[in-house]
Order: sequence, then C-alpha cells, then structure tokens
Amino acid sequence: MDGHEFLAERFEENRGRLKAVAYRMLGSASEAEDAVQEAWIRLSRSDDRAIENLGGWLTTVVGRVCLDMLRSRRSRREEPLGTGAPEEPAPGPDLGGRPGADPEQQALTADSVGLAMLVVLETLDPAERLAFVLHDMFAVPFDEIAGVVDRTPAAARQLASRARRRVQGAGPVTDPDLARKREVVNAFLAAARDGEFEALLAVLDPDVVVRSDAGADGAPGLVRGAAAVARQAMMFAPFARSAQHALVDGEPAVIAAHEGRRFAVMVFTVARGKIVEMSVIDDPSRLPGLDLTVLGD
Repeated sequence: MDGHEFLAERFEENRGRLKAVAYRMLGSASEAEDAVQEAWIRLSRSDDRAIENLGGWLTTVVGRVCLDMLRSRRSRREEPLGTGAPEEPAPGPDLGGRPGADPEQQALTADSVGLAMLVVLETLDPAERLAFVLHDMFAVPFDEIAGVVDRTPAAARQLASRARRRVQGAGPVTDPDLARKREVVNAFLAAARDGEFEALLAVLDPDVVVRSDAGADGAPGLVRGAAAVARQAMMFAPFARSAQHALVDGEPAVIAAHEGRRFAVMVFTVARGKIVEMSVIDDPSRLPGLDLTVLGD
C-alpha cells in the first residue's frame, strides 16, 4: 500500500463522523458531502506527516468549511434546509444510536427531535452553531474550537453556552398562563391527529385566522373561520403527529416536517381559552429572525 492509499484509508475511517458533523452544521446531506469532500482535497494537498491527530485535524477542517458555507449562505439568503426532507435512518453511535450502526447513517439522523433541533440551529449565529455542534455533540475541546471560530477558548465556551440555552429551552414551563395556552395547543394537536372535527371546533375561536407564508398560488395564505380551519387541520394530521413543542417570542408553537418536504413552525395565539390565530412559517429565510426555543414535553 502506497502513501496515498494509506491516507485515503485513514480518511475513510473518519468519514462517518465528519459527515455527521457537517450535516448537523448544514442541515443538508448533499452540502455535508461537499464539505467532507473539501476536507479530503485539503488533506491530500497537505503534509500529512505533520498531522499528529488526524481525526481532530479533519474535524477542524470540516468545521471551518461549514462555517464558510453558512456565512456565504446567509449573505446570499439561500434556502438553508434544502428542498427535500432529511433522510431518517437509524442513528449511529456518535449520535446516540446503537453501536455497530453504519457510520454513514450518523449524518442523516433526523427524528422528530432532530428536526426541531435543526430548525433551532438555523436561528443561531454561524459561530454559535459551530461551537455548540462541535462541543456538545462531538466533544471537541474548546481549545480546538477557538481556532476554528477565531476566538479565545473562553469566548468559544460562551458561544456554545448561548447556543445551548436556545436549544435546550428555559426549562420547565412555570408560567400558569403559558401552561394553560399549551394545554389548548395540545388539545388542538390531539384533535388534529385523531381527525376529531368537533373537538377542533371546541378549541378554535369562531373567528380564528390562519396565516401562512405562501398559498397554492404563491401568495401568502389566509384561512378564516373555525369550520374552515378545522377542515384544514384534519388534512395535516402528519404535522400534528411529529410536532415538537417550542416557544416563539414567548408564545406557544410547534415545529414539524411540513408535507414531508420542508420544515414548518406554527405559532399559536390563544385568548380566553381558544385559539384566535395561527401563523405557519415554512420560509427558511425567516427562521433566523425568530426568537425560538425548543421545549420538553
């Protein structure tokens, strides 16, 4: 085996982990593959004899590539999560799955909690996102992260801490008013899951309004009236089944995969025990502007 083949073999040993890092950073399997391929190109052009820790070196390179891609994406305001739904294979050991699972699958893990996390990650500053992903998901030391984000280790730790608060939420909901609002939202989701038209009407204000980013004709969507909203809600039972609770600007919300293709955030306005308005946000360019926090069950 010559030097190039040996280097390629060592790179392949790290490919699964690198793709997992890139996917969590970028939310796109194809872009993750591009980032990993760029890492291979840089490795093949480097003096590998000077690399003491190949895994750490490659993780750092992939992190820098992803950071550049995220910054470029924001400057161009591209759609960040792609047009297709993330694949959903079994998680690998680096992401909490069973030992022995195909490491290539680590990069494509996206159960309902993973979907919600990707949405929240999209709202973070690129440097915060990288610090959180590398440290909290892949145990990269802050000393190494600091070099990737051009900060001190203490500053890198602070970036990860801010991101962690956004991802983990503010802890159990103790606000009685907010708790009551969540009960109404839960009743709405349960009725939508079960196709219970009368139960939906019971939690909807007669003049409820649903606003969405775009309707069938590309214009912003608008539905008025409890009966019309209830009929529409019954068509989106999959949305209700995969929903993850969140807060947006302090109001109850849910996150889910919308129509099997795109992420959506639904924000509820509840008054007098009824849902009076819902806003469906599925335009990825709007996600960074949301004050969004994922909640526990």
